[in-house]
Amino acid sequence: EPRSPCCCLAWTLVIATMNCLVFLLNLLLMFVIFTIVLLPTIVVVYFGFQCHSQVLHSPASYCKSILDDNSSSALIILGFVIMSPLIVVAMAIYCSLARRLRLLMCFQPYSLAVYKGGCCCPGERALCCARGCNSQLRAWV
Repeated sequence: EPRSPCCCLAWTLVIATMNCLVFLLNLLLMFVIFTIVLLPTIVVVYFGFQCHSQVLHSPASYCKSILDDNSSSALIILGFVIMSPLIVVAMAIYCSLARRLRLLMCFQPYSLAVYKGGCCCPGERALCCARGCNSQLRAWV
């Protein structure tokens, strides 16, 4: 049965807040994974740009003794070349972790705000994040 307009508005705010928190959790997890996986690329490109004479030309001792313009250019190119496979690895890690933690199942439909007694998992009386869903249920179906 439908909820009253005031109750529907309150439930809509609760569901929207919960969906925003789940979205921020997904975004934070993605940021952490991508930062860790892409760290070698970030370091290599940083040192390449730092020691190149046309960009930053740092007075650091390793820039003077080890890295000249040619080696700095090689570091920059190497960093951008290894970025593509590392992005694929980071996305695969994020997707497998999100599927294992069932993070996409935690998004709640707004029909919960309109009608009484609905829930996202058939046969469950609690929200998906509170209790495990049916293992046959998939987020992409």
